[in-house]
Amino acid sequence: MQIFHRSTNTLSRATIFGTVFVVAALFWAAAEIQRSPYVTYAGVARPQPVPFSHQHHVAGLGIDCRYCHTSVETSSYAGIPPTKTCMNCHAQIWTNAPMLEPVRESYRSGKSLVWTKVNDLPDFVYFNHGIHLNKGVGCNTCHGPVDKMPLMYNQASLQMEWCLDCHRAPEKYLRPRGQVFNMRYEPPTRVSPVMVNGQAFDDQIALGNALKTEYKVRSAQDITNCDTCHR
Repeated sequence: MQIFHRSTNTLSRATIFGTVFVVAALFWAAAEIQRSPYVTYAGVARPQPVPFSHQHHVAGLGIDCRYCHTSVETSSYAGIPPTKTCMNCHAQIWTNAPMLEPVRESYRSGKSLVWTKVNDLPDFVYFNHGIHLNKGVGCNTCHGPVDKMPLMYNQASLQMEWCLDCHRAPEKYLRPRGQVFNMRYEPPTRVSPVMVNGQAFDDQIALGNALKTEYKVRSAQDITNCDTCHR
């Protein structure tokens, strides 16, 4: 005797396949949320003790990155400037501006300003600014158009897949060392080639491969090993 109606088989199959699709959709949604600014804060300006504008200081006044980030070429950390660096200028200009009172108070008391770290990698990730700069990776390759940011935000997701995109093919991003701090640097084209050691390059891949050799960049296999970043 037949206990279940014949339609039960159809309903069972539909339920099984439906469950698979629902689970797959949930995994897809979770992955998209993980990559979204809701998690990565990409493009989101962080609150700071003083509304410091890179746009004003870098693009407007022409201050070089290294004036404030003094250790960026030799250290794993770019470094946060001491209050004295701010006061080199602000002891003479904007001396009574209310928004700069935290800077003046920090200078008077000797207590450092507590800045919110914007490009913040997890503690289990090793990153060295000096190595990247000396291999020809420009500031704005990772940090984005800092000279156009009234308030600082992280341009990239800073997730592992973003790092690996460069480590798997660094030739797509390398530039001459003399252009590392040039925020308006453009990759070479036929109209605007880039000169390196007397040779003109009109293609980024060709330029990148030449710089990989000159700067002794390790192989993609080496720099995508787990222990390169997770030590």
